[in-house]
Amino acid sequence: CVGVAGRARVSVEVRFVSSAKGKGLFATQLIRKGETIFVERPLVAAQFLWNALYRYRACDHCLRALEKAEENAQRLTGKPGQVLPHPELCTVRKDLQQNCPHCQVMYCSAECRLAATEQYHQVLCPGPSQDDPLHPLNKLQEAWRSVHYPPETASIMLMARMVATVKQAKDKDRWIRLFSQFCNKTANEEEEIVHKLLGDKFKGQLELLRRLFTEALYEEAVSQWFTPDGFRSLFALVGTNGQGIGTSSLSQWVHACDALELKPQDREQLDIFIDQLYKDIEAATGEFLNCEGSGLFVLQSCCNHSCVPNAETSFPENNFLLHVTALEDIKPGEEICISYLDCCQRERSRHSRHKILRENYLFVCSCPKCLAEADEPNVTSEEEEEEEEEEEGEPEDAELGDEMTDV
Repeated sequence: CVGVAGRARVSVEVRFVSSAKGKGLFATQLIRKGETIFVERPLVAAQFLWNALYRYRACDHCLRALEKAEENAQRLTGKPGQVLPHPELCTVRKDLQQNCPHCQVMYCSAECRLAATEQYHQVLCPGPSQDDPLHPLNKLQEAWRSVHYPPETASIMLMARMVATVKQAKDKDRWIRLFSQFCNKTANEEEEIVHKLLGDKFKGQLELLRRLFTEALYEEAVSQWFTPDGFRSLFALVGTNGQGIGTSSLSQWVHACDALELKPQDREQLDIFIDQLYKDIEAATGEFLNCEGSGLFVLQSCCNHSCVPNAETSFPENNFLLHVTALEDIKPGEEICISYLDCCQRERSRHSRHKILRENYLFVCSCPKCLAEADEPNVTSEEEEEEEEEEEGEPEDAELGDEMTDV
């Protein structure tokens, strides 16, 4: 499968499930609990625009966090003097980092700079106009930020990189075929997704974005993407299939600390330090800990949802390489399912889960948990109602997109 990073340890296959569910991913051999099912590279990925604006420094290609763990802790706590013990556990290599010589965007390595240049960056590089508000790409990004506030769940630049990839490709048809593999929706479903992403004024906002997108990026080979209907379809494709990506040098450092062999007293002191560090970060920064973005993964996008998933996604390499890991033994022929809901949402009533999935993914779940709870009344608990009321005060897109897994 194109996009898989070449380290898949077990065999899987994509099968058609039904007209309602579309494709699904199935095991072709026994997969043990804890085993990595596959590791996949996205066709395209992009950091969220507000995330980048707020100085969450990530490689412009693979989203690897560029700050040292200590720098990351200092920024997130708002304490310039914050010092981390065991600095040798930080894996960030600043000596390998490179920037584009024309527009200065940063990469974690020469390999990422070259990969970006070869795939899409020649088209998207603004050169010395990087900070010019009148540059077509800057106008597009500013328009996007003005309609899609944090918490972010999508990026117009993911769509821009799709177009730029086709523009630069020698074999344009190959890339068009790859992008056409992702789940398609009817016109009504697409409109619902776009409405969810852009809010009540979505038609006017969508037309503005389409006009700016066309001015910046028009490509004859995918001219259909620039029509009103085609742009809405492209928008819906990204909104439905985009997988959230989270990277963090601090999180990597914490995981490395957890693996240290220490005396009980030293372990206790380190754990107390880390607990306090996260309390300080929460007080200063809230929930926005990671460099965040999204990507399009061919194989992962075939994984259907279950409220009792047998697999989960994560980004343990501090970049855009997605790992899908078994949460339990999976038998040959069994479907591999992940959850589109976070841990708290999965604990809600069937009625509440269905409401979230229907509004954000346009389907009614029929997983074993939902079928077992089919006789429950279609009401939410008082506690869940309070949570939903709080969420209604957030931007409409707050729940859209796959769960942003820890790294």
